[in-house]
Amino acid sequence: MPILDRPGLTGAAWTYPPGTAIAFHAHPAGQLIHAISGSMRVSVQGMLWVLPIGRALWIPPDVEHAIWCGGEVQMRTAYVSPACLSTPSGLQLISVSALAREVLVRLSESTEDVLHPILGALLLHEIAAGSIRPFCLPIPFEPRLTRLVEALRADPASGETIGDWAKKLGFSERSLIRRIRDETGMTFRELRRHTRIMTAIERLGKSRSVTGVAYDVGFGTPSSFIHAFRTVTGKTPRQFMSGT
Repeated sequence: MPILDRPGLTGAAWTYPPGTAIAFHAHPAGQLIHAISGSMRVSVQGMLWVLPIGRALWIPPDVEHAIWCGGEVQMRTAYVSPACLSTPSGLQLISVSALAREVLVRLSESTEDVLHPILGALLLHEIAAGSIRPFCLPIPFEPRLTRLVEALRADPASGETIGDWAKKLGFSERSLIRRIRDETGMTFRELRRHTRIMTAIERLGKSRSVTGVAYDVGFGTPSSFIHAFRTVTGKTPRQFMSGT
């Protein structure tokens, strides 16, 4: 990717096979990460973000991030020069409109530089207009807590209690409660709920039914799943996945 030292942007298109892991790296330009098919997990600044179709993440210049693709992903991304003053200064989750999607596709396919200023102005407008409530999961530094979070992601329907995990990880229950709170800002119940919803978003992105996903990730009824989903994201599953 070229270093953009003047107001401008460039697009890129890649297709990644399932299981692709892109190690931590940074770009001198800001990046809008988006996929027109598949979903990605992006690790950045101690947080884990899930990007299904219809969502993009703005990464400021020189911010290290890593990407993991659960299934095949067709990425359409844009790199925006730091000289563009209207870009967000921090991480920002974007709801990708039909217009923004087409701009990203056109940028990645077009060799007509004359169009780039027009496409850039449209994309920057859509980034500003598409900002939505962030949804991400803290990544703990303590290795035993990392093991806990990874296990919750691997088996979100698990009914193991905080007491069960305290025994497994070598904590007292009170100590584990405190460490989870200190490193994630959440209770164990909140951490598990956020993990279940994050996993659900990935599975909904594969065109699974709301009911099927609700049971898959550990909810007793679809209504309890929808209530938890709205609590965490501010939207119902259908609203979230449709970008409304």
